[in-house]
Amino acid sequence: MIDFDDDPKWTAYALGELDAAERAECDQILETNPDARAYVASLKEAIGTIETQLAAQPAPALDELQRKRIEKAAQTPKRSKSRWLFGAGAAAAGIAVIVLASSQTSSEDRVAGDREQALRVGRLDREKGQDLPMGSSSAISTSDTTIALAEAERKLNFHARNVETVTTANPQVDSVQLAVVTKNVTQPGPAGGVGGVKTGEAGPNTEAYARIDDNQFYTTAKEPLSTFSIDVDTASYANLRRYLESGARPPKDAVRIEEMLNYFKYDYAAPTGTDPFSIATEVGPAPWNPKHQVMRVSLATAMIDNAQVPARNLVFLIDTSGSMQMANKLPLVKQSLTMLTESLREQDQISIVTYAGSAGLVLPPTSGHNKGAILDALGRLEAGGSTNGGAGIQLAYATALRTMKKGGINRVILCSDGDMNVGITSEGDLTRLIEKEREKGVFLTVLGYGMGNLKDATMEKLADRGNGNYAYIDSAFEARKVLVKQAGATLVTVAKDVKLQLEFNPTMVAGHRLIGYENRVLAHADFNNDKKDAGEIGAGHAVTALYEIVPAGLPVPTDGKVDNLKYQTQPTPGASNELLTVKIRYKEPNGSQSKLLSRVVDGESVRKDLQSTSTDFRWATAIAGFGMLLRESPYRGTLTWQQVSGLAVGARGQDVDGYRIQAIKLIDRASKLPPSAP
Repeated sequence: MIDFDDDPKWTAYALGELDAAERAECDQILETNPDARAYVASLKEAIGTIETQLAAQPAPALDELQRKRIEKAAQTPKRSKSRWLFGAGAAAAGIAVIVLASSQTSSEDRVAGDREQALRVGRLDREKGQDLPMGSSSAISTSDTTIALAEAERKLNFHARNVETVTTANPQVDSVQLAVVTKNVTQPGPAGGVGGVKTGEAGPNTEAYARIDDNQFYTTAKEPLSTFSIDVDTASYANLRRYLESGARPPKDAVRIEEMLNYFKYDYAAPTGTDPFSIATEVGPAPWNPKHQVMRVSLATAMIDNAQVPARNLVFLIDTSGSMQMANKLPLVKQSLTMLTESLREQDQISIVTYAGSAGLVLPPTSGHNKGAILDALGRLEAGGSTNGGAGIQLAYATALRTMKKGGINRVILCSDGDMNVGITSEGDLTRLIEKEREKGVFLTVLGYGMGNLKDATMEKLADRGNGNYAYIDSAFEARKVLVKQAGATLVTVAKDVKLQLEFNPTMVAGHRLIGYENRVLAHADFNNDKKDAGEIGAGHAVTALYEIVPAGLPVPTDGKVDNLKYQTQPTPGASNELLTVKIRYKEPNGSQSKLLSRVVDGESVRKDLQSTSTDFRWATAIAGFGMLLRESPYRGTLTWQQVSGLAVGARGQDVDGYRIQAIKLIDRASKLPPSAP
């Protein structure tokens, strides 16, 4: 049995500091020892936590003396054998010890206190959910944590957005030294924006979002139907979290309420019959208008055990263009896919395609058993050049089709900021290409990275047309959630082309409004049209949709008055106690003909006060209110930030993963910020 804690070479391996022979020895052990793989994965997560938190800290500019010392240190030749000061017991038990030597190269360059600062130790206590910065890479307690080398990082400008790291050995200190050489690279501009400008200058924000106009109210007597496609994307929530943590409100069009709702776990019952998902509804008062009601419709699929996951044929399609140089782009992509790689099995296979000015196959189809080869290929990736996304997508699909696994998961995983500027750049051409390939059984997952030039609208549309999902990765914390914890929901499709159609009873409901899902609304005739594409749902996924309902007898808020219809029978209040009927159509993952499910919601089920509703109902209404306030929705009524916060705090529930407490902190942060620009 290997005693990992007493062998510091594993920490060196995780940092990529071993020579070729030592790394090959470790790779051989990793191929046959799952404990070793788990230990290294734990180390990498701890290292990623420190890197992410260091990247978030502001760094002062270097003075001339500091610059000379760093450049001199970077030129110091390495020793033949490094000595490691990484403490025993690190990482596997939740503790990571990181030591960095100062960049002293002579007694003349020595500055009082440098060595003491450089030898500071950071301890990461991985207890979940305590005072965690929401975008940090792991759920750790910061009250008990000293971030490794915080003072040395500030002194040497070890800032992930502004530096290139060079690993050397310091001849005066028995440790590994990270020397940094500053370069003129991009830096965050105001409100999270990034521009290609020199350090210290504010750059333009060229992020692109599709316009969202809030769904309006419809009078039930004239428009009893509401039809839409489900959406299980979560990108909007992670993206707005990034904005709020940077000290600014997100753009209004970046706030998609359905993606905020579907980011969280809910205590929905698992399906019990032959259908792939359960269906539930709940009705209670609307917090923003006590005279109105909110109805929640939920779908939930069964979780899938890792042993039951079909063999995976995954093609990592990675944007390595010049726009991906920042630390929260390609370096975070590599960290994210490393996490996914650690969970692979022998029957799984990975290919890596990259694209910049041209596209290339970096790693041919490789078994998940050979993790060393996959990780080495990821480690070699560098950013540079223009962005020929179309060529990359074509090569990725061709690679996936050549190695199709019948009955397995065949999927392209696109990692990019969405800024495609060479080759097939038309959104229409790209989506048509992806639609054609999805019919062959290869689906698409889109992971967005970075800030400043994020092309959110393009990436969302590509995922929608590729029978996949879209997530925004703002940290290693989010990468682990999407690619490890929720791998079943992300990769294993259990139903496709899922559509909902609700028919409201005019004797009980005067008017109705779908909250969110603005870009998922369908024509009513599309519900029965099996040629019409709709959303997919994966194993362990839950879908939540909310409607605001105007009870019969109350006026329906509309922008303009519509004359009563002449030839239609006017409803008689109380003629039926049915509130509405929910209909759902879906196809099997490989099917072409849809199946129909139907549920009736009885008026007797309506809750009279919020406290009698479920915790999940109150949480969902709080998050919807959060989104409406961020969007400055015209339908937010009397809602205040204080109300949203109080509702969320009261509906936190067990919150095992700490996601809800993070959202409560975001609500508090948003309440103190000025409104975003129109």
